[in-house]
Amino acid sequence: MEIQETREQLEQELQQIAKWEKEQNGSSWLDRIGRIPFAVLDRLTPKFIRDKLGVALNEIGRFIQSGGSYLISPKAMMKKLAKASGQPDAELKPKDVARLPLRVMDDTALDLSRSRANLAAIEGAASGIGGIFTIAADIPAMIGISLKVLQEIALCYGYYPADPQERLFILKCLQFASSDVVGKKAVLQELANFEKADTGKEVFSQIQGWREVVTTYRDNFGWRKLFQAVPVAGILFGSVVNKNSLDGIAEAGRMLYRKRRIMERLRELDSPVALEG
Repeated sequence: MEIQETREQLEQELQQIAKWEKEQNGSSWLDRIGRIPFAVLDRLTPKFIRDKLGVALNEIGRFIQSGGSYLISPKAMMKKLAKASGQPDAELKPKDVARLPLRVMDDTALDLSRSRANLAAIEGAASGIGGIFTIAADIPAMIGISLKVLQEIALCYGYYPADPQERLFILKCLQFASSDVVGKKAVLQELANFEKADTGKEVFSQIQGWREVVTTYRDNFGWRKLFQAVPVAGILFGSVVNKNSLDGIAEAGRMLYRKRRIMERLRELDSPVALEG
C-alpha cells in the first residue's frame, strides 16, 4: 500500500493536533484541591483494603514491565481494521495497518474509545454501590481499562504494544492525560524525540517510573471521586466520573499516536526513495 494522504493533508492534520495540544491546560485548581480527599482516604481506609489496593497496583506495574493479561488480541484488532477499510476478508498485519488511510485508523480508534468509555461507566456505577470501600477496587480496575484502550489505539495506528518501547509510549500517554500543564509540556517534549532517541537502552529504566504515573492517575480522580464515597448515590457519580476519565485518556492516546503516525508519513515523503518515486 502507498501513503494515502498528500503532504498538504498531513500538514493540515498536524496543525489540528498542535491546536489540541495548546488546549491542554492541565489540571484546574479544583483538581489540585481534589487530591486532599485521597490523603484523608488513605488514613481512614482499613489496612486490609489498602493492602489489597497495593497488590492491585503492583499487578499493573508488572504489566507495564512485561506485558501480560491486559494485552488484547491483535488478530481481533486486525479484523476490525480490515472491515473498517472495506476489506473484511483481508488478513492484515501490523505493518499493513501502518499503510492504511488515517481516516480508517481514526474511525476505528474512536469507535473503540467509545466502547471502552461505556465499559468504564458501567464499572464506575457498580463500584459506586459500596461507597468508600469499593473505590479501592475501582481505581486499579480503571487503570486496567485505560491500559487496554491505549493498547487498542496503538494497534489502530500500526504499533504493536507487546514491544517494550510501545509500552513506554503507552505509559507516557497515561502520564500525559493525568498531568498538570507543566507535566503535559514535559511529556510532549519527551515524545517529540521519541523516534530519534535510543529509547531501547533506556526503556526499562524509564518504565520503572510507573509508580509515579499510577499515583498521579489515582490522585487525578480527586474531588470527582469524593461523591462516589456515598453508598448508592455513588452509582451516578462513579459512572459519570469514570466515563469522563476514560474519554480523556483515550483522546490523549488517539492524538499522540495519530501525531506519531503523521510525523512518520511526512518523513517517508522526505526520504530519498519517496523523492525518487
